[in-house]
Amino acid sequence: MRYFAKQYDVVVIGAGHAGIEAGLASARLGCSTGVFTINLDWIGNMPCNPSIGGTSKGHLVREIDALGGEMGKASDATKLQARMLNRGKGPAVHSLRAQIDRKAYSRYMKHTMERQENLDVKQAEVTKLSKNADGLWELETRLEAVYTAKCVVLATGTFLGGRIFIGDVSYESGPDGMFPATELTKSLLALNVPVRRFKTGTPSRVNARSIDFSVLEKQVGDETDVPFSFDTKPAYVDKANCYIAYTNDKTKQVILENIHTSPLYGGKIQGVGPRYCPSFEDKIMRFPDKLRHQLFIEPCEEGSDELYLQGMSSSLPEKVQLEFLRTIKGFEHIEVMRTAYAIEYDCVDPLALKPSLEFLDLDGLFGAGQFNGSSGYEEAAAQGLIAGINAALKVQGREPFVLDRASSYIGTLIDDLVTKGCSDPYRMMTSRSEYRLLLRQDNADLRLMPLGHEIGLVGEERYERFLTKKAQIEAELERVKEAPVSPTPELQEMLVSRETSPLKAGCKLQELIKRPQLDYECLTPFDKTRPDYPKEVFEQVEIELKYDGYIRRQEAQIREMRRLETKKIPESINYKSIEGLRLEAREKLEKVRPENVGQASRISGVSPADISVLLIYLTKEGV
Repeated sequence: MRYFAKQYDVVVIGAGHAGIEAGLASARLGCSTGVFTINLDWIGNMPCNPSIGGTSKGHLVREIDALGGEMGKASDATKLQARMLNRGKGPAVHSLRAQIDRKAYSRYMKHTMERQENLDVKQAEVTKLSKNADGLWELETRLEAVYTAKCVVLATGTFLGGRIFIGDVSYESGPDGMFPATELTKSLLALNVPVRRFKTGTPSRVNARSIDFSVLEKQVGDETDVPFSFDTKPAYVDKANCYIAYTNDKTKQVILENIHTSPLYGGKIQGVGPRYCPSFEDKIMRFPDKLRHQLFIEPCEEGSDELYLQGMSSSLPEKVQLEFLRTIKGFEHIEVMRTAYAIEYDCVDPLALKPSLEFLDLDGLFGAGQFNGSSGYEEAAAQGLIAGINAALKVQGREPFVLDRASSYIGTLIDDLVTKGCSDPYRMMTSRSEYRLLLRQDNADLRLMPLGHEIGLVGEERYERFLTKKAQIEAELERVKEAPVSPTPELQEMLVSRETSPLKAGCKLQELIKRPQLDYECLTPFDKTRPDYPKEVFEQVEIELKYDGYIRRQEAQIREMRRLETKKIPESINYKSIEGLRLEAREKLEKVRPENVGQASRISGVSPADISVLLIYLTKEGV
């Protein structure tokens, strides 16, 4: 029986990593918020790898935390092992990655949402979505309950139209054996949402007792704890080990003999898969000369022997999967607990979205996460946070919150999606940011916490701690500029031992810190006036000094970029009437509808000459 249940300011459809951040952000900003999920027991589920962070993804988690999101805190509370990746490279690409207890993470997020004021969490499948004459969005569940909302965030993950593929077997399903969302796509098509099909996959889960770990390479966590959240006190104890195994020629032979049974190569899978995380059979076909492939054996949760095989996603028949796994050294008697699968799902072309993640043509409707064509928990959470913030701001009549490319990896991620679009599931990488030396994970709070405080997601107590840290960094930068260092025999000996030139005369401390062979730690005995500041203060000062020239160069590039970003483009502009614009540029500009000239300049198919024509036109029009 159809009935009216409740009206909200904001409704979020989905409670994965995007839906969680969207719902919490909206509620914390004071909006009555409802989050709907197909199963309450799988809030924040990790249907693929049981980890958070990694190259560039660790940056996203730090930025989410700095803005007032929850992913960093949840990860710190539930991690089993952590490692800082790329330590051998510069600080711009250092990225934290942690193995997570997936069940504990889910419980943490569920409880956080349950306790959040202004937030209702409901187990229900939303089957219909439409816009009422009064401007409110109307949602109907499978149980015929009707809800209305001023704004809606679509965070459906891989549930929307989900279909599993394992060899010849294909059936409707969400990830991890969940129910799919089978009806909502019809409403989106009726709203003229540009829906398309993407595909992703997940590897097998296996029983630890069936693996011979003595022949595998052990991978331990870091000895010192570096949390994701700027509020977490380091207190990490390594709770689990990971292991590395390698495929061989026999593994490859099994794949080649059975490639005809793959739905990916048999044409049964129509969705476009992720370029940077292909299935194992796809790796074999794309890299035929590679002698072996690396895979990582990772824990799923504490108190369980279920392990995850990172790097071995597959949609081959179950029998073939078992056959190729048992060719791997240490896996000869392996027992599979959950078979690997590929999953197709419905998502949107992100070119239909504004930088605020609101739809261009559907007022009050927002998209976030894999629904927007991205892949990864961290990318999803970042978009969910921004979509939730902007849905709440719209309800409150406030200006949208948009991060540009120079401010954050989150800004780069969203700008890439809504400006350039994506032909396959989008994955964040450090190489996608042209300002990565400034957008490091270690300074995410310095870049974004003032914005989080301004929005209302960073409280006063936390902000005061941040201001104290910032003041300490500024004071230390001033101190080392003036602190004298004498060329004592002990100092000269240390400099020579570090393979750097001894001093010819006294100098200021900053001159030594700038040397690549030296750091704060080795200079401790010679620094008589060092204050008692936290370690992260000295880390920031050292990076600022060592990379000063490069940082200044990027800051100059940012100033030029922002000059173009301030040149707004009227919503009413008619690109067809602008003489001198090429046909392709007109079509692309009309489709994306950039908000400013900077965004227009990044659209694929819009040349520098087109931007010059556009600037001349805007000047003539007095814009």
